[in-house]
Amino acid sequence: MLAIVKSTALYGLTGQVVQVEVDVSNGLPSFDLVGLPDMACRESRDRVRAAMKNSGFEFPARRITVNLAPADLRKEGPLYDLPIAVGILVATGQLEQSAVDRYVFLGELSLNGQVRGVAGVLPNVLAAREQDLRAVVVPRDNAAEAALAREVEVYPVESLGQLTRFLRGEEQISPYEVDPLLLLNRGGNGADMADVRGQAAVRRALEVAAAGGHNLLMIGPPGSGKTMLARRLPGILPDLTFEEALEITKIYSLAGLLKPGEPLVTQRPFRSPHHSASAVGLIGGGRHPRPGEISLAHHGVLFLDELPEFHRDVLEALRQPLEDGVVTISRVSGAVTYPASLMLVAAANPCPCGFLGDPARECTCTPYQVQRYLGRISGPLLDRIDIHLEVPRVDYEDLAGREPGEPSSEIKKRVERARNIQRQRFGPGGTSCNARMTPAQVRRFCSLSREARSLLASVFRRLNLSARSHDRVLKVARTIADLDGSDVIDAAHLAEAVQYRSLEARYWPG
Repeated sequence: MLAIVKSTALYGLTGQVVQVEVDVSNGLPSFDLVGLPDMACRESRDRVRAAMKNSGFEFPARRITVNLAPADLRKEGPLYDLPIAVGILVATGQLEQSAVDRYVFLGELSLNGQVRGVAGVLPNVLAAREQDLRAVVVPRDNAAEAALAREVEVYPVESLGQLTRFLRGEEQISPYEVDPLLLLNRGGNGADMADVRGQAAVRRALEVAAAGGHNLLMIGPPGSGKTMLARRLPGILPDLTFEEALEITKIYSLAGLLKPGEPLVTQRPFRSPHHSASAVGLIGGGRHPRPGEISLAHHGVLFLDELPEFHRDVLEALRQPLEDGVVTISRVSGAVTYPASLMLVAAANPCPCGFLGDPARECTCTPYQVQRYLGRISGPLLDRIDIHLEVPRVDYEDLAGREPGEPSSEIKKRVERARNIQRQRFGPGGTSCNARMTPAQVRRFCSLSREARSLLASVFRRLNLSARSHDRVLKVARTIADLDGSDVIDAAHLAEAVQYRSLEARYWPG
């Protein structure tokens, strides 16, 4: 007898409905699984057999053939355990086909018949919704995550036995519901700018970066507070909207990084990979492409400490995602696109020993060592970083002072006001922030006063700016003007934006 049960499969974040076709026929006992299953999927044969027997169901001693269609799409993971088991129950007459037709099934089975949670439930449920399938059976551990896909009935199950009783009408399971707005109202980031002593100019630059979504490079000696400042940047960024939180949660669900009891990512991500990270680890990829750190930082911050210590090929791979806001991984089997709209925050020492230009300690590096060290950061990558900032050593008076710095909550209010101006400027569903403006938008929205226009012409020739650097200076100036509540970019706004490009001529001459 033939049974057909619906499930889903993912390629990247794109989902597709899978027909789990189960045929039980006479012949020598066997269990064949076809349709490009990976190893975890192939092992479902043994899990399903044990789970059915230990749940009190008949497992047929006949020829069983399971086809996961379409057969040319690779199937990954243990989430097909549950639909395969349901298909065998239908094919052997223990369940009616009509009882399972409206449902999509996702879940891993333990040997005793319990249904375990799986990774990637949210994008799978969203894929089912796109195909107009509105009833999904998922493990109880994934119920809250699946319910984030609104307009879908989510039925949580704990065991194969409970699911069978539900499909037979012997037990009621109510659809799981969750209020995503309540999930978003959780506590903020614990790291506060009030902990930072001194560094007024750096704090100002972080505020500008947060207000416009600009990439930032900090250069300074060890112990000057670069890492401490970077870790406090998410606390001054605007709160996530539900749409942004859902995009991040899809990526984290696919990567299996959702925390227990937290179905929705409610805080902007802060990813800080070690400098030994590979290009695949940072950008994503692998034989079967997976999101990398740059996608896990979507709508958040990617912090690269000790930037020159990263491998050159890893840094160069950042260039296209920083420009486009997405990363496309091409393989023989196809191309996968992951979102990568983020703020890059990088930190570097000015030289190998770290004390070039430090008034307190003497640098022991030769000019050639300094040039070779900083030369690991290429000009095209620097061009894509809007703000270059020097972080000096903190004075003792600032460290010993008892007066706390300005808290993150106050800075965040100014950042949100600037972001609101940008949202009104670009309209709903358009550009998210000034850093993402297109060249056409730069020409349209970056109106300069006469003094600012004259200053920009002088600076362009003196600093030998590229066309990309020219636009990025204007984007930063537009953000500074937004923080000031000005419709027109004045000379003071432009002068501050130009100041954030001055280190390029000092550390990377020529």
